[in-house]
Amino acid sequence: MADERSDEDKLEAILRREDRYRREAYAFVQESLEHTRRRLTRRGHVTGRELAEGVRELAKERFGLLAKTVLNQWGVHSTRDIGNLVFNMIDEKIMVKQDSDRPEDFDGVYDFDEAFGSGFKIELES
Repeated sequence: MADERSDEDKLEAILRREDRYRREAYAFVQESLEHTRRRLTRRGHVTGRELAEGVRELAKERFGLLAKTVLNQWGVHSTRDIGNLVFNMIDEKIMVKQDSDRPEDFDGVYDFDEAFGSGFKIELES
C-alpha cells in the first residue's frame, strides 16, 4: 500500500525521532538539490559529492560570511550531516536513492572550516 502521508507529515515523523537537525536544514538540503540540478543542467540523479558541493555553493550564496554559522545552528557541522539529512528523508520516502547510494558518499567531501572560512576576504578602504 502506498504511503499517503504528505511530505510535511513525513518530515514531522523525522523531527520526532531525530532531534539533531532543525526543520530548516531539511528544507535547505531539498533546495540545494534543486540548485545542484539546475547547475548541472539535469533532472536525474545527483551524487552525494555533487549535493554536498551544491549545499556549500547555495549556503555561501545565500548566507555569505554567516553560512557556517547558519548551518551549524541547524545542526549541520560536516558533509556527513548532509548525508544524514538526505538518508533521513530517503527513509521517509521524501527523497529517493539509487542502489549504489550510501551515507558514506557524503563523508569528508570538504572540511566545513575550510569550505566556509576561507575564500572570503573583507577589504577595508584605507
